[in-house]
Amino acid sequence: MDAGTIMREIVLDTETTGLNPLEGHRLLEIGAVELLNQVPTGRVFHRLINPERDIPVEAVAVHGHTAIELKDKPVFAQVVDDFLLFIGDAPLVIHNALFDLGFLNAELARLSLKSIAPERVVDTLALARRKHPGLTNSLDSLCDRYRINRSQRIKHGALLDAQILSAVYCELKGGRQRTLSFLQEAKTCETVAAVRAPKKDPSASRQCLLELSEAEAHAEHIQDLGEGVIWLRYWVA
Repeated sequence: MDAGTIMREIVLDTETTGLNPLEGHRLLEIGAVELLNQVPTGRVFHRLINPERDIPVEAVAVHGHTAIELKDKPVFAQVVDDFLLFIGDAPLVIHNALFDLGFLNAELARLSLKSIAPERVVDTLALARRKHPGLTNSLDSLCDRYRINRSQRIKHGALLDAQILSAVYCELKGGRQRTLSFLQEAKTCETVAAVRAPKKDPSASRQCLLELSEAEAHAEHIQDLGEGVIWLRYWVA
């Protein structure tokens, strides 16, 4: 990637009522994180959604959301415009992308909206399998491998998982240091220069902070050291 190019990507995760949208299961949470040149910008999208159906106890055990909790949340049709506006045309970074993409496209199809093309998606599970063949490449395993803090991940949560995945994705693509560019460094230098104290003339006289009695005692001590002492080159009475 060229040093001056800004690459926008969206790291995304969802939670659902079950495993298969073809069996009537629905989305109930979307979390997304914006990256510029693989660095989080702080902009996020997060919505809890009324799935308009029951939530099996097996799913509740995974993410902790119940139908009673979500009954007053907006349905997907009420959040879809905000969601599509947030992701724009950016590539989507998803772990085990076929799962999340299947649910997203099922929801979009219900509203007769255009589906998200698979070619637009970066699957971090596929990336991890290529980079770590033969190893377990779950999100938890990758966090442990790259020493990424996942202590808050007691249950699955779409936004938290998207935030964790953004750190994992950076490591899979070569680590955070690789995201630095000359453009970013130049901007950093400009920012530092803007807040740096103005330079002073080194030849300008400086205020002495010594008390007069201290200065006199110091001068007397220098005289006692003899004529060849180096202090005499710099001492001004």
